[in-house]
Amino acid sequence: MLFDSTVRRELARGFGATLAVILTIVLTTFLIRTVGQAASGAVAPQDVALLLGYVALGNLPTMLALSLFVAIVVTVGRMYRDSEMTVWFASGVGLVRFVRPVLQAASPVLLLIGLLLLFVWPWGNLNSLELRDRYAQRSDLARVAPGVFRTSSDGRRVFFVERESSDGINARNVFILTRQDRSESVTTARQGRLENVDGDRFLVLERGQRNDVRLDNGERSLFSFEGYRVLASERAARAAQARPPRAVSTADLLRDPVPRHQGELVWRLGMLFAAGNLVLLGLGLAATNPRRVSNWNLLFALLAFLVYYNLVNLSQAWVASGRIPLAAALFGLHGLGLALAVALLWWRDHASVTGLFRRRSRAAATTPAAPGLTAA
Repeated sequence: MLFDSTVRRELARGFGATLAVILTIVLTTFLIRTVGQAASGAVAPQDVALLLGYVALGNLPTMLALSLFVAIVVTVGRMYRDSEMTVWFASGVGLVRFVRPVLQAASPVLLLIGLLLLFVWPWGNLNSLELRDRYAQRSDLARVAPGVFRTSSDGRRVFFVERESSDGINARNVFILTRQDRSESVTTARQGRLENVDGDRFLVLERGQRNDVRLDNGERSLFSFEGYRVLASERAARAAQARPPRAVSTADLLRDPVPRHQGELVWRLGMLFAAGNLVLLGLGLAATNPRRVSNWNLLFALLAFLVYYNLVNLSQAWVASGRIPLAAALFGLHGLGLALAVALLWWRDHASVTGLFRRRSRAAATTPAAPGLTAA
């Protein structure tokens, strides 16, 4: 039908343009944040692009839901301002009639959001955590850049090396400044290498000396060594600890229904249900008066999205803490959202039809009668 195809085409155009703008803004923000983390030593510089991809995939469902919601509000709102809705209402097409083509246009996006939330979201978070942990589990010597003073992960040591190989295992001209609670030591060595002993990494120094100073009384001691072993502040990579719920697959969440896993499940399913409710809510919030210069419907729509999104996060926290059960969080919040969207849609539809008949009645009452048709 011409009506359905027209609405779907307009929504597709609006969704594409909105998604491009939101992706540009969000990816730029994530890029700046990731580069800042790489500069501070939280992530490896060579993993910035890969980490940005994982973060973008993890936040893509939210961006798709927001883009779809904004596209519906903007597209239908433009039809109100251009008096296209008045033509449709006069033709007997109510606002409820827009639900079918809008859902047809939104169904592929909603399907993609569901797949991303249930499968891609935990996969991206897991890989992102592995990248961060792999870089965090590197030894202090591997963190040091040749010719640059660097602080260890615990903040108690300062390193300076001239590295011989690119693997970070061997180094020469090693300088280590160690500060304890009551002492400070400076260790220098001609060479250094890493060794793994019982899962711990040690820095083995050769041909050097150590100068210790006690901070309380100023006592100094100096001794030389041919071999000296220092425990690195970080341990070698071990078996992965308990993963956070956001990095656990949906199947594992269902198999282990502990409160924190149920909270994560509430968030994943809740974002999908919220995206579907926002489609109907967008139709009701898009209504505007073409005679008014100001248009506040888009602002109200963005506020509604923020409130709904925060309520989903709040329901996740409540379920994870055991305050409310999973079913109450899902059906209570999203059932209320669906009822509000349907009620707003029904009210807008009846208000538009009632207003149209009132305008017709006023126009018929003010139209002068033709000559010869007046009562005798």
